[in-house]
Amino acid sequence: MEQTGSHVTVDFREERAVLVGVIQQGMSEEQSAEYLDELEFLAETAGAMTIKKFTQKVQLPNPKTYVGKGKMQEILEFIEGNDIELVIFDDELSPSQTRNIEKVLEVKVLDRNNLILDIFASRARTSHAKTQVELAQLQYLLPRLTGLWTHLERQKGGIGLRGPGESQIESDRRVIQQKISLLKSQLVDIDKQMGIQRGNRGQMVRVALVGYTNVGKSTIMNMLSKSDVFAENKLFATLDTTVRKVVIHNLPFLLTDTVGFIRKLPHQLVESFKSTLDEVREADLLVHILDLSHPNFEDHFRVVKTTLAEIDKKEKPVILVFNKMDAYQPVELEDEETGERHTPTMDELKKSWMAKLEETNCVFISAQEKTNIEELKEMLYENVKEIFKVRYPYNDFLF
Repeated sequence: MEQTGSHVTVDFREERAVLVGVIQQGMSEEQSAEYLDELEFLAETAGAMTIKKFTQKVQLPNPKTYVGKGKMQEILEFIEGNDIELVIFDDELSPSQTRNIEKVLEVKVLDRNNLILDIFASRARTSHAKTQVELAQLQYLLPRLTGLWTHLERQKGGIGLRGPGESQIESDRRVIQQKISLLKSQLVDIDKQMGIQRGNRGQMVRVALVGYTNVGKSTIMNMLSKSDVFAENKLFATLDTTVRKVVIHNLPFLLTDTVGFIRKLPHQLVESFKSTLDEVREADLLVHILDLSHPNFEDHFRVVKTTLAEIDKKEKPVILVFNKMDAYQPVELEDEETGERHTPTMDELKKSWMAKLEETNCVFISAQEKTNIEELKEMLYENVKEIFKVRYPYNDFLF
């Protein structure tokens, strides 16, 4: 901290971090590298600077220390020689793994889930989002209390409530369990209120934007609804569900921007963000957005499809939007049937996806450059119109 005259300036330095992942059976080195690249982006979003990445080929992660003894020693030597403050692991660590690793490395240790929860906590703006994130964090923390000094403020206590000789861990566990119970009841009330709000929207057709995090959902939301939803080139820039009324030609519908999905999304977040996911469940039409410029957009497509199948069993129409075509760089892809690798042009990519998804609307756009936006609007209009006709069969005069 520096003081100049009457002004005080504080220097916030990024934490220096190393990342650790394993290449398990059935996983390629390219996949492992891509997972760690994503972990680096998560770390950057949280405010850490990645200095080095470590990987180890294993059949299964070591149950005690995630990686083997030799690799752990290699990581320790690097930490000691490079002023490293933080080690982030690409999978969820068990409480015992975390304790064992911290004993060896003697620096702060996070896993992927902990990192994502931290980002969500920094991104939460409304009381609803903050409640959801706090619940997820406490559910994550509860089984990891051993060795921690939580310093939680006690909301209950006093004569008759604490047994003789109760340990700090037992006391903290009781406080956290009470807090979890309180947050859950608050979220039940919030979910009821949001359910009433959804009901009050009447029978308007609902369209939800879904996709991997950082694919441009909020930018597309702003463009279609002429609103000002926060959009940034960072992971999980949007946590709160935003609903806007959109009119294309003479047809109104509700457009929802939802939280982005990600590989290995912590189950605590899926549980606590129930009301956000309800917007997806109750949507009549999904607009699945992909970042065409990302070299692994096909993998992201599968992650989102799998997540959607888990949270919503109902079949519903989907518009597939390939965004960021202005930033597309041809990359070598593997043919799912033949296993052969080739580098498709933009035209080949369009034809292959349109052939692959015969029953799905498919459009290639650039939200940033406003390319093919009218085509997307027409596709939205046609799909909403079909849903509207089924819901209101006597209102053909609108069309």
